[in-house]
Amino acid sequence: MLSIRGKVFGAMGLKLYGSTTRSHRIAAAARFAGVKDETLEQAECVMGTTNKSAAYLKEKNPFGKVPCVENVERGSAAFESNAIARYLASTGATGGSIYPNDAWTRARIDGWMDSFNVVDVCGPQWLYPIVGIGAARGIVYDEKKESEAKKIVAGFMAAVEAYLSAHDAVFLVDNALSLADIVGASGLSNVYCYLVPRSEWQANYPKLLRWIETVYATQEWLESVGTMPVCEQAATYDPSGPKELPRPVKYVEEWPSSRVRDTFVNYFIEKQGHVNWPSSPAVPVDDPTLLFANAGMNQYKPIFLGKADPKTALAKLTRATNTQKCIRAGGKHNDLDDVGKDTYHHTFFEMLGNWSFGDYFKEEAIGMAWDLLTNVYGLAPDRLYATYFGGDESQGLQPDLEAKAIWLKYLPESRVMPFGCADNFWEMGDVGPCGPCTEIHYDRIGGRDAASLVNMDDPNCLEIWNVVFIQYNREEGGVLKSLPSKHVDTGMGFERLTSILQNKMSNYDTDVFMPIFKEIQRISGAAPYTGLLGKEDVGEKDMAYRVVADHIRTLSIAIADGAAPGSDGRNYVLRRVLRRAVRFGREKLGAKQGFFHKLVPCLIQQLGAVFPELVAKQTHITEIIADEEESFGRTLQKGIDQFGKVLAAAKQEGRTVISGPEAFLLWESYGFPNDLTELMAEENGFTLDNEGFAQAFAEAQEKSRAGGKKSGGVQLLFEAEATAWLQNNGVAITKDEEKYASGRPTLESTVTAIMSPSGFIKSTSDAEGPYGFFMDATTFYAESGGQVCDSGLITTPSGSMSVSDVKVAAAYVMHTGDVSGTVSVGDAAKCAVDYDRRDNIMPNHTMTHVLNYALRKVMGDGVDQKGSLVDEEKLRFDFSHNKGATTKQIAEIEAIVNEQIKSKLAVDKREVALDKAMTINGLRAVFGEVYPDPVRVVSVGPSIDDLLANPSDDKWKNYSIEFCGGTHLASTDFAEQFVILEESGIAKGIRRITGATREGAKAALARAADVLALVKSCDSLSGEALDKQLGVLKNVVDTEVLPVIQREEIRAAVTSQVKRVLDAQKEAAAAAKAQAIVDVQGKTAATKSAGAKYFVATLADGTDAGAMKEAAAVAFAEGIACTLLANCKGKEFVYCSVPPDVGIDVKGWLAASCGPLGGKGGGGKGGLAQGQGPNVDAVPDAVAAAEAFAKLAI
Repeated sequence: MLSIRGKVFGAMGLKLYGSTTRSHRIAAAARFAGVKDETLEQAECVMGTTNKSAAYLKEKNPFGKVPCVENVERGSAAFESNAIARYLASTGATGGSIYPNDAWTRARIDGWMDSFNVVDVCGPQWLYPIVGIGAARGIVYDEKKESEAKKIVAGFMAAVEAYLSAHDAVFLVDNALSLADIVGASGLSNVYCYLVPRSEWQANYPKLLRWIETVYATQEWLESVGTMPVCEQAATYDPSGPKELPRPVKYVEEWPSSRVRDTFVNYFIEKQGHVNWPSSPAVPVDDPTLLFANAGMNQYKPIFLGKADPKTALAKLTRATNTQKCIRAGGKHNDLDDVGKDTYHHTFFEMLGNWSFGDYFKEEAIGMAWDLLTNVYGLAPDRLYATYFGGDESQGLQPDLEAKAIWLKYLPESRVMPFGCADNFWEMGDVGPCGPCTEIHYDRIGGRDAASLVNMDDPNCLEIWNVVFIQYNREEGGVLKSLPSKHVDTGMGFERLTSILQNKMSNYDTDVFMPIFKEIQRISGAAPYTGLLGKEDVGEKDMAYRVVADHIRTLSIAIADGAAPGSDGRNYVLRRVLRRAVRFGREKLGAKQGFFHKLVPCLIQQLGAVFPELVAKQTHITEIIADEEESFGRTLQKGIDQFGKVLAAAKQEGRTVISGPEAFLLWESYGFPNDLTELMAEENGFTLDNEGFAQAFAEAQEKSRAGGKKSGGVQLLFEAEATAWLQNNGVAITKDEEKYASGRPTLESTVTAIMSPSGFIKSTSDAEGPYGFFMDATTFYAESGGQVCDSGLITTPSGSMSVSDVKVAAAYVMHTGDVSGTVSVGDAAKCAVDYDRRDNIMPNHTMTHVLNYALRKVMGDGVDQKGSLVDEEKLRFDFSHNKGATTKQIAEIEAIVNEQIKSKLAVDKREVALDKAMTINGLRAVFGEVYPDPVRVVSVGPSIDDLLANPSDDKWKNYSIEFCGGTHLASTDFAEQFVILEESGIAKGIRRITGATREGAKAALARAADVLALVKSCDSLSGEALDKQLGVLKNVVDTEVLPVIQREEIRAAVTSQVKRVLDAQKEAAAAAKAQAIVDVQGKTAATKSAGAKYFVATLADGTDAGAMKEAAAVAFAEGIACTLLANCKGKEFVYCSVPPDVGIDVKGWLAASCGPLGGKGGGGKGGLAQGQGPNVDAVPDAVAAAEAFAKLAI
């Protein structure tokens, strides 16, 4: 059903007759207004026949003209293209963005629309005779009429050019794209396409050319009308016959982004023998040196550094390819502040990459890149440029002449250029693999020498592919050391490549972003995206589109991979990203509170097939963004108001700088990112003291990478150089199977290598420590998988090591600790693990697995592990969940774990082929983790034989089954007891449970029982003794290690006792007040009877100030002045009341009374004053002083 003012048309509700250039405005208006394609049906119309038929003249248009639209539901028709365009814009879902519902704005748009009717003359008097249209109607070539038409069109174009120039505008009305621009571009389409060469537009009408080509470049125009032909030479009349002129070409994307991505990956798989290795999470797993994965090579660091476990598929890779999720927002590579300002920066992007690990090198890598770009993607070779590393004398690095020589096989020397470290020496971070690189640049314009524009940040001559030759490792202190094997790491920006293949001048004009832009417009109601930059982008509308679209991609990817907006590290960066997007959306696009999270479904529709974790986590992503968006929304306006106060204060003080502390207040109290404050300052002609902000921020918050702090002292760098030395010197990898041996074995072994800060040595007597011992076999467990390493003792005939740290890399186990005596390579060694300590670690680890199972059972399958720590004292488990567990849920989780302990379930563990293990139903694995093959499976309950015999059985979901290389119990009953000590949030959407087993659990329960007994003992206490005991108990509940369930029970019992105290106090206070009133009534009567004007009285202990006030009012009403004293809570309270006709200075009376008590007070209005003093023993003196003062006054 067709709605006049509604936003939804019925299917096939409208039929459009006629296909002329005037139909362009109708098709484009429909697309901009959000009218669905099936709503506007193209009716069959034979020009000169259909539109001249009697039925058409009667029912459609009595003048026999086209275009005309029939409303099928209403049985009537509308004609005139401008009227039809207005109707569509008035009723379409997003039509308000091009035809706002404001009478004055519409009047101005209408005026411009109608003005373009002037150029209609170019049809019958100029173009039609050239192409043979209208001959039957007597339209023939007339040179005089053509000249007249040219003059009219030229005058009109000059007038519009002058208008745009005078207003420095891109668009016609309020410099925002509207129906006026759509109709105008349609009206001038014949002029642009056929009659006036583009060179003439460029010379005489540059502003008009910018305007019309901006409209034609919009996605809506391309999809509804097509790609417009460009007039290179004006069409002229030919007497020999009509000319055939090109028509707009239907927009069909030859290179949709999905094809761009698939072509890259398939090329390296099918033609170059690479393995399709999936993208790692954008949130790095176990890599504290990175905030986010910022390059495709991040997940391959273990290979580059020689640390990859030989049993993993990762270690076996020689060639790999993929599209990697990358985020560059924070850290060394940070594009956040540039996003939106140009056409090519993004915080999230896909990195298309191919890698060689000790396989091919420069010759093959460059050859593959050239083949793919020129022969597969079809890029013009004459638009490509290459750079290579020109050397760096300060680091002793020579120019990469090898890469240069290879490039000269494909490119002339003028397009192969050297650059320094900043451009052509790639480093991932302050430490890590690195090396010289060669970059491939593409000139969007072509037909020129663009060598001078390479690496000059020119948007039309841009880097598209970086081929890195990883030869070095950057160590702490900046030292470069050669890697044992040479590798290739390449990265090509997917978004940039797509823009080139789709012939778009901006990454944001591609199908990667346009669907998100359309959804932003639909939700916000903003004017359409037009791709403008800088000053042309009035109001920064288009910048806001780019910011919002980019940031919803970044946040969705990061949250799906385990991060969330928060207050430190990567989570702080995400909070800044979200708040930047929300501010731009609300301030620049006019979006309403809560708009941002509504973009998640559109984003997932775009990327869900490529990264399926987005689909699985859609609800989680939406909830996290919605919650953070709502939180910021509550303070946004308050922050803007506070900024106004800061600005006003600065102006009053005559300064033009917003100080660091002022900016920090806006960040800390109102959640304003610093760039928001800086932008608002610039808009008001102010600058921001960024250094001052950074200093204030550094003093208040730790913003360094989580876990990235450097420890003091000399460290042993157990990385690629070390593992390569061991391999090259024939040192066998460490046999560590005995770490799983049952009982408490002491292993006889041999020292095979000793490492020191100066390198490998033969004996500890050869160099200073610390030392790392390698042996042919060990029983020590190396720290991994969240479990701390073993400690213990290694003894040799002449020395020993007290082992405090154990690490593993590339299957070599290094033991470090304090060394006594002398130890040499080849010494016999005895490994003695501290099994008492391990016996306390193992139950904590096994119960971590059971806890993971219990969490899923109680809180749902959406629970995912986000980290863990297992030591001899506790277990700690981080997991994804948007809300904290209730006390009831904690009790259920705890009960499930303890039930499995009591059930004495066997814990089976052994290595299984990875492909077989992955088929086990209910098995849990950490997303992004690389597992060895074979992989160790730990099953609590079922035997692994049973699991493999029937891996798809649903009953396995009722047990804890995980991949794990840690040490575990043989049976659950050895854990003895399990308690949850704490459940808390550590980041948005991330919760943490801390628990204990065995003696730790028992001690916590015993302490809880003791504390509960203390609470119950309060039943026999009262008064000051009860108050004191409750104060102690409150501190105990908040600070001592207690199980969560028992803590809540104790807290409830304490609350009950506090209520008892409060009830007793209320009862006592009521009684004291009643007694005080009775006492004052008696005193008042006696004073009046004696003919006196005042009295001084002491009231019962416990009479508070409120009771004294009510009691004094009794005397006041009878015209009697009084001073009342009472001991309450260890202090003496004084209340003075003097009616108007009693001549006592109430403030002086109070001062006299309080003097002996060592106190003071205030008041005096209305004849009332009150005070207090600590010297309760001086009450008699205070009474005497009060009496004396009153006697003198009267």
